[in-house]
Amino acid sequence: MRTAITALTEELRRLKASGVTNVTISSDSLARLQTVVSKRVDASGVALAKETVPPTINPIAAPSIKTPKKQETPKRALPDPPTVNLPEGDKQTRWAALRELVRKDETCLTQLAPGKQLVFGVGDIDSKIMFVGEAPGADEEIKGEPFIGPAGQLLTKMISGMGLKREEAYISNIMNWRPQLPNQAGSEQMGNRPPDAEEMAYCLPFLRAQIEVVAPQVIVALGATAGRGLMGLDAFRTLGEVRGKWHEFAKTPLMVTYHPSYILRNKSNRSKRAIWEDLLQVMERIQMPITDKQRGYFLSG
Repeated sequence: MRTAITALTEELRRLKASGVTNVTISSDSLARLQTVVSKRVDASGVALAKETVPPTINPIAAPSIKTPKKQETPKRALPDPPTVNLPEGDKQTRWAALRELVRKDETCLTQLAPGKQLVFGVGDIDSKIMFVGEAPGADEEIKGEPFIGPAGQLLTKMISGMGLKREEAYISNIMNWRPQLPNQAGSEQMGNRPPDAEEMAYCLPFLRAQIEVVAPQVIVALGATAGRGLMGLDAFRTLGEVRGKWHEFAKTPLMVTYHPSYILRNKSNRSKRAIWEDLLQVMERIQMPITDKQRGYFLSG
């Protein structure tokens, strides 16, 4: 049941981040959701309905769901974004100094849940491609590495399809910590939320510094939140407006495409092909060899 609730949470939050504000469901489906929420409230005392369903749900002749008032975690105002000054030296020296700067940043550390880790970029600092996601999830904040959960495993397969190993690309996030949700003390956070504008603004200088050190030939933003973090919060309403087209960030060509989790929810060849066509453009941009087999991926079935 927890897996189902987590999947629902992430799906609805993704929809909201992509510009969807209303979701219509049947009275039968809403009744089932009400039953699940009631059981969760009875078992843990935590109200999940409102925080689980970001878009507005328009029920068809459906009864309302009544839930206890959730516990609010006080919002901690963040200081101004940091100024990042790196030492002189080779790439490895500057990258290691940047990683240490992030790991010791007091503001970043105060945003962590107890026992969790900050997440910094990994991979080849000489890579021509940098993949940028939105924020760490549950698996990532435990290990301290981006994209290692189910979406990360799919990203690894996508990179392999391009003819590269995961360690030959550079992978990072807009955020260095997992955005927290209101939670009972001592219990694990269920689900994720997109980072807000203040959080992304604080962490963006660290990402800019990584781009400066790695100097990739192209950046691939994975998902609408990452795209808005790089292009601006008002740059687009839905991902379809900007994906598949070239943009720019930090004087570097930028391609915005779907997050790998999109494929986990939409496993059709049509969905896979949409992302793959964006990656083909990336490969062409940096003059990677492309075989006929690669050009034909996900065209049938």
